[in-house]
Amino acid sequence: MKRKSITALIVSATITGISSLASATDSDNSMYGWQLSLLFEPSPQQIKVEDRGRVVIYDGMYSADIDRAFEEQFDRVEKMMFVNTVITDAQGVPAMDPDTGDVLTEDDGCD
Repeated sequence: MKRKSITALIVSATITGISSLASATDSDNSMYGWQLSLLFEPSPQQIKVEDRGRVVIYDGMYSADIDRAFEEQFDRVEKMMFVNTVITDAQGVPAMDPDTGDVLTEDDGCD
């Protein structure tokens, strides 16, 4: 009887862990999508608060998207700050560290 309970707990924990990873990924994608919308399709309210001096800190954006923002949103650039920028190649694909396999980020000097 104990063995079945332990097996059930292990299976349950594994399923919970996998669904938590999926939720984290979905959450990360949602956050990135929200930041893209704020960056490229700001609401009139967003423009008002930026005009009053609010600076938006964008975290983990792809360098290709930031380059595009500098071109398309030039009049708003002074209201933007980018941290943990993911380095991308010419196609916008994140660059990977060949030794660790981790995504490469720019050193923004913020600790």
